[in-house]
Amino acid sequence: MCGIAGIVKRHGPVAPHELEPAATALQHRGPDDRGEYIKGAVGLLHTRLSIIDLSGGHQPLVSADSACALSANGEVYNYLELREALTASGSNFATHSDCEVLLQGYLRDGIKHLEMVRGMFAFALHDGHRRQTWLARDRLGIKPLYYAVTSDRVVFASEIKAILTLLDRRPAVNPSALAQFLDHQFSSGRETIFKGIHRVLPGEAICINEDLALMHHRYWDANRVEPSTATPQAATTDFESLFHQVMVEHMRADVPFGLFLSGGVDSAVLLAMLQLHSPQRLQTFSVGYRDAAGEDELSQATALARRFGTDHHELRLTRDELFGRIPHVIWATDDLMRDYACLPTAALSQAAAGSLKVVFSGEGGDEVFAGYGRYHPSRAEAALKALLYPSTGGFRSSYQWSGSWRKRLYGPDLAAAARHSREPFVEAWRECPSNWSTVAKRQYVDLKTALPDNLLVKADRTMMAFGLEGRVPFLDHRVVEFGLGLPDAFKVEPGQGKVFLKRWAEAHLPKEVLWRPKRGFHVPIGQWMRGDILDQLEAALPANRGIQQWFVPGAIPDLVHAQRRNGSATRELFSLLQFAVWHQLFVEGAAPPPAQGQNPIEWLQA
Repeated sequence: MCGIAGIVKRHGPVAPHELEPAATALQHRGPDDRGEYIKGAVGLLHTRLSIIDLSGGHQPLVSADSACALSANGEVYNYLELREALTASGSNFATHSDCEVLLQGYLRDGIKHLEMVRGMFAFALHDGHRRQTWLARDRLGIKPLYYAVTSDRVVFASEIKAILTLLDRRPAVNPSALAQFLDHQFSSGRETIFKGIHRVLPGEAICINEDLALMHHRYWDANRVEPSTATPQAATTDFESLFHQVMVEHMRADVPFGLFLSGGVDSAVLLAMLQLHSPQRLQTFSVGYRDAAGEDELSQATALARRFGTDHHELRLTRDELFGRIPHVIWATDDLMRDYACLPTAALSQAAAGSLKVVFSGEGGDEVFAGYGRYHPSRAEAALKALLYPSTGGFRSSYQWSGSWRKRLYGPDLAAAARHSREPFVEAWRECPSNWSTVAKRQYVDLKTALPDNLLVKADRTMMAFGLEGRVPFLDHRVVEFGLGLPDAFKVEPGQGKVFLKRWAEAHLPKEVLWRPKRGFHVPIGQWMRGDILDQLEAALPANRGIQQWFVPGAIPDLVHAQRRNGSATRELFSLLQFAVWHQLFVEGAAPPPAQGQNPIEWLQA
């Protein structure tokens, strides 16, 4: 797992010092090694976290004639099989790196070779023969890649903070993306929170020619999945074989690995599979909270860890410990999104990174096997929402902010942009095949939007901030195709989701673990956003430049009062706090990365 960046100029040459700021910005993603490739108007950068071929996997990887070079982030899980096939056809490998199959495969088959690759990756590949550079991203968007086009160059990087170092001036905030963040927790699609900085989309490869023209190639999309006609028995047999193969491939590493164990179905399944296929004693990590009402999942996770004999680590966070992570997490994610779970995930990542470089995590299980209640609402709810919001069949129709606070707090530019904040969901719904069920369409919308641009931002950025690689087997594209194609009756029943996965897993886990009521990954922000922090927010938020530009500062005291009165404004206040800190970090350009344990209020003003 690594960080990548680069420059393609209209007129060269690229100088080594031009890449240095991006290398510094990506050091956390690759603390083990650093490399550059410069050939005329093209420069590639790589910061490395060594996982496979620890001594010989230096990047960028360069072809024998030095005309082609690759800088890649991620893991190619079927690299052994690809390497064998490529060697048989005449390819000569210089390393044992899993990523070299991307370069050798391209030299043999061009970008079409991506169809053979199984893994999570983002890469830049310069082809000196054809005088073009390719940017590509894995099918589900597990690994990030951004780019920006200016008058004389294209720049790209694993994270927005590195893109900013490669631009002559700071881009403006994108009001459409800001409205999406506030209304839905994240922005989605090609545009990002900064005007002119774009995402390479999941399953996409972009060709940049010497004139800086961009050609977009979609090599995979989940909407190509055909509904399955398999019987329950046949589907179970097929999945048993598939998932065991996926786990074996995902466990390929030259370093030990661990597991984030929540006590839920997905991480429990991974625990059972890892223990089945690995002789090593697994390290597991779970998180809970001190001084918070309500039960967390620590007891369930601990019981599972004891059952499987893992080396288990428990974290119990206080309010100050959790809130003290806010500035650093905002810096780490940089693609503005609000997911409270980023905070405990960062704590888990820091703890795991003390002894490991790789952890497994259960992201994707709900999207792939229809675990969320929003995929199977009651008939009355579904009918009413479909009538009110026909453009998405009633799906993804609610807003994170209440309507009254949106009216009172959004400034005019933001209010205008918010009228179109549901567009990514509408666009994804339109892409669904007409013969798909409503459940499958809902899964697809999340696979296209919330998964890559929210959930996987959390999984990648909060882990990589501590030099930790996360592996997510449920998002192997073969598992995604399998789950998405299952008939609805296999996936959901009244009041129950993820039915197929739970029934399959009964052979590996106790039924009480699989069939207890689903609980989200709870983070007690609402309970803890009380008392002195509200006084500080009321005083500091209205003075923040970002708040003054995009919101109505005069309404903030009323918002704080509502939170004091009944705790009804947690999302709104946390979003404002997050945006204000983000604005200081990325727009005002305040200082290097925040340390852990800092009061977020201190970051609201320069």
